[in-house]
Amino acid sequence: MLLFDIKRYAINDGPGIRVTIFMKGCPLACVWCHNPEGISPRAEKLYTRKKCIGCGACVNACPTGALTLTEAGIVTDRSLCRTCGRCAEVCPTLAMEMSGREYSIDEVMREIEKETVFMDRSEGGVTFCGGEPLSHPSDLVALLDRCGALGIHRAVDTTLFASPDTVRSVMERTDLFLVDLKHMDSGSHRRFTGVPNERILSNLRMIAEAGMDFLIRIPLIEGVNADEENISRSAIFLASLPWERKVVNLLPYHDVGKGKHDKRGTLYNPGHLPLSTPSEAVLQRCIDQFASYGITALIGG
Repeated sequence: MLLFDIKRYAINDGPGIRVTIFMKGCPLACVWCHNPEGISPRAEKLYTRKKCIGCGACVNACPTGALTLTEAGIVTDRSLCRTCGRCAEVCPTLAMEMSGREYSIDEVMREIEKETVFMDRSEGGVTFCGGEPLSHPSDLVALLDRCGALGIHRAVDTTLFASPDTVRSVMERTDLFLVDLKHMDSGSHRRFTGVPNERILSNLRMIAEAGMDFLIRIPLIEGVNADEENISRSAIFLASLPWERKVVNLLPYHDVGKGKHDKRGTLYNPGHLPLSTPSEAVLQRCIDQFASYGITALIGG
């Protein structure tokens, strides 16, 4: 399987101290995505201009002649680049990096097991995210089974954009779902993420009715989903679920993904859609709206 990061000592991806496994590839393409290097299911080359010292080592190492050293830094001819990674191997300043490394199930488990002491002491565990982990059901199921056999708490951070059969298979092996709820209107959901939301909402209702434990997180973006109508529809839908927690985490918009797009050589928000951080007044209004339906809304998490 292809991973683009393994984060240790994570404290925002479920209870306790956790190891977070980032699986590469996502069927969504959210305009505000803060991990765009996780969207493609293939390995990618990343370039950080400010780290580059212009030594030319990458240019000389490239077997296809895809790289050129210019006054503006290294320019890549993507029609020639095979993403072989030779440029990243020889770069002395890590200006060139590869996003995406192949791991076996055993290799991932060795990384997880290194942190069991911290997980045990903090009642933590492992969280699988992405990208979209449900896009890799066989690998995910194998890892969940291995972690379960060791008594490690398992969380899956997901969009729930997957087949019901995949969700059921993962559900049988998961202790906690972390679910992003992005928009209640399917047309708007497609506009901002590239996919409709019917499958997501259906799967969310399915895991709720199965008695699964889950957390709801809403990336709250002025101009996208922070309006009164969408928050009201979100609250009505969530209140209709058989769900004990009745807590949502509101995650105010930030544009940290822009720098990562720069590294990929892609554009952030190419359609210039209106994205902004909600004001304190908007955040309070959202909190009050959820409260009116018996749901506690927390900022961050």
